[in-house]
Amino acid sequence: MASSDTGGPRVAVIGGGLVGALNACFLAKRNFQVDVYEAREDIRVAKSTRGRSINLALSYRGRQALKAIGLEDQVVSKGVPMRARMIHSLSGKKSAIPYGNSSQYILSISREKLNKDLLTAVESYPNAKVHFGHKLSKCHPEEGVVTVLGPDQVPRDVTYDLIVGCDGAYSTVRAHLMKKPRFDYSQQYIPHGYMELTIPPKNGEYAMEPNCLHIWPRNAFMMIALPNMDKSFTCTLFMPFEEFENLPTNYDVLNFFQKNFPDAIPLMGEQALLRDFFLLPAQPMISVKCSPFHLKSHCVLMGDAAHAIVPFFGQGMNAGFEDCLVFDELMDKFNNDLSLCLPEFSRFRIPDDHAISDLSMYNYIEMRAHVNSRWFLFQRLLNRFLHAIMPSTFIPLYTMVAFTRIRYHEAVLRWQWQKR
Repeated sequence: MASSDTGGPRVAVIGGGLVGALNACFLAKRNFQVDVYEAREDIRVAKSTRGRSINLALSYRGRQALKAIGLEDQVVSKGVPMRARMIHSLSGKKSAIPYGNSSQYILSISREKLNKDLLTAVESYPNAKVHFGHKLSKCHPEEGVVTVLGPDQVPRDVTYDLIVGCDGAYSTVRAHLMKKPRFDYSQQYIPHGYMELTIPPKNGEYAMEPNCLHIWPRNAFMMIALPNMDKSFTCTLFMPFEEFENLPTNYDVLNFFQKNFPDAIPLMGEQALLRDFFLLPAQPMISVKCSPFHLKSHCVLMGDAAHAIVPFFGQGMNAGFEDCLVFDELMDKFNNDLSLCLPEFSRFRIPDDHAISDLSMYNYIEMRAHVNSRWFLFQRLLNRFLHAIMPSTFIPLYTMVAFTRIRYHEAVLRWQWQKR
């Protein structure tokens, strides 16, 4: 069941999503014997049950992690550059706000396609194996023992030198760590849910400007749209659950969109809008913080398992990928000594992951409300001007987060100083 016993330390990566698969590549490069346990079937052969494509924003931190395992060019070639926010006012007027200078952009990429590429990359290592349809049942991190249930539903105990929890916001690995003394944990559901909609291609081309992240800010709620390679846009409506519950009928939905997003209706098409709106209910969003991220030298959490964040800074995946990169850099520093690397990973990474969690909460207010104000637009212009004349002294917050590897908590401190 496990990968070959020859070679380096044996590692169990729990979760074969984006962060789990990337982390497995980093560990396999070190000649560790890596087993990835993924509860789902292989998404490369199984039919998707998600309903529609989910898009993510890939920024500099995530690209640097992919570059370290040789996948950056392959992934970038499958993404659409977004160089600005395109703000859609209620009147239909559109205003572009560049993210940075002409060479700076974020990439709109398909989560599913990226996950497939990463799984294929894992399997390219002879010392790594992905076990699909295998669910973690129990975890004994002090002993390095995991109990997994395969398709036959027979529990099997396997022993490892390291257990890496990359099993998402509702992590089973973290649930076992929560039983240990002095493990802090908090979670918060925000009152808003999200729903995904679609803008199809128009005459074989994009129906809107393709190299932008489109935003319809409406104070209490908002809609965004990210471009796809097939010339469509994946839209996401963020809104309080109470507002979703006030739209039970086709008439209510069309009336709501006519009032708040009138320019989006002809782009989506009335029938397609109604089909998408009632396809799935609005989904919740959770923010998770915990500390520490590790237990002794036997277990460590990464990605959403350690710090699930709301999606409004576009850094959830990027922060998870940077977890993997930071851990890899620490393994270099400590010569693969897990007893030194794991405590240092917690000490170094927790302030940053908590900082981006807080920033993501703040950015939701900015995206749905502040971008409407002239003061906000003036501040953006002033930020760009000051950065142009003092590039090393004054760096806009978004630039620090999306286009550098300045530590998240240091970016917050610099931002607060610059605001004063």
